[in-house]
Amino acid sequence: MVKIGLDAMGGDFAPEATVKGAVLALPELGADSRITLFGDEKRIGELLAAEGCDASRFDIVPTSEVIEMGDHPAKAFQQKSASSITVGFGYLAKGLIDGFASAGSTGAMMVGSMVVIKPIDGVIRPTIATAIPTVAGTPVLILDIGLNVDCKPEVLEQYALIGSVYASSVLGVENPRVALLNIGEEEAKGNAQSKAAHELMKTGGEVGRYNFVGNVEGSYIFTGKTADVVVCDGFTGNTILKLTEGFYGINRKMGIENRFWEGMNYELAGGTPVLGINAPVTIGHGKSTPLAIKNMILSTENTIRTGLVAKLHKAFATAESKA
Repeated sequence: MVKIGLDAMGGDFAPEATVKGAVLALPELGADSRITLFGDEKRIGELLAAEGCDASRFDIVPTSEVIEMGDHPAKAFQQKSASSITVGFGYLAKGLIDGFASAGSTGAMMVGSMVVIKPIDGVIRPTIATAIPTVAGTPVLILDIGLNVDCKPEVLEQYALIGSVYASSVLGVENPRVALLNIGEEEAKGNAQSKAAHELMKTGGEVGRYNFVGNVEGSYIFTGKTADVVVCDGFTGNTILKLTEGFYGINRKMGIENRFWEGMNYELAGGTPVLGINAPVTIGHGKSTPLAIKNMILSTENTIRTGLVAKLHKAFATAESKA
């Protein structure tokens, strides 16, 4: 059985949006999947009843505290031991659930990811990623998108491996093309960081760690013709993410609708996976709607079923043996 944990109290519109999203996810989950809701048991029960959904279709773990967006993440995670996020990570660490998702405090989710679940051996810094649409119809994975705003070349090189494993395992891309975001395609282009990262990634490609195709300019990201995975620091990646969200909002207001622009709707992505840690964790947008919550749950289920964490363990163990 696949057990997916959901923080029912996380997000601007929780628990209403989270519970409704969980109900929406039920018909699309695998027959052997089950959702565990962490939160106010009484309120969750009332909301399920209002949706006409039998509470027995979920496992409910009662919690009495909530880590608010304004709380200090590390202090709140420790002090609010009965919070939905803290309890959820406890269940994940003990193997009582196979993955955990929340649209609550991003800081607290990262504390749990780093302190409770911990990075995979060999990973310098875990990362967060997102898949955005291309006009070719296939997604491109961008990482990092905001977790590490400053990245050493060695960290960027590891993102290439992490992104390659995720793209092949979760997105279903065969032999994904990995590129480094830069201001030009030539090897000599860029700042000191990108030049050093290019050399490391070039070596990584030559020894078969991943399919490195060189530098990629920003104008080619959305074409899908150059790369399936684009590596950059979190400052740049977050700028790209916010740019796509902004374009989506503008086009929606203008009444422009097509598959490409709709692919930028954050609700369809559902959430952002934390990559490079010892269990599947997904962080959702604070303003997540029921649709976004549903897709966050489905995304977490997919990450669990594809065995991503085990594949990352194997990739880093292999890389270490070749070092």
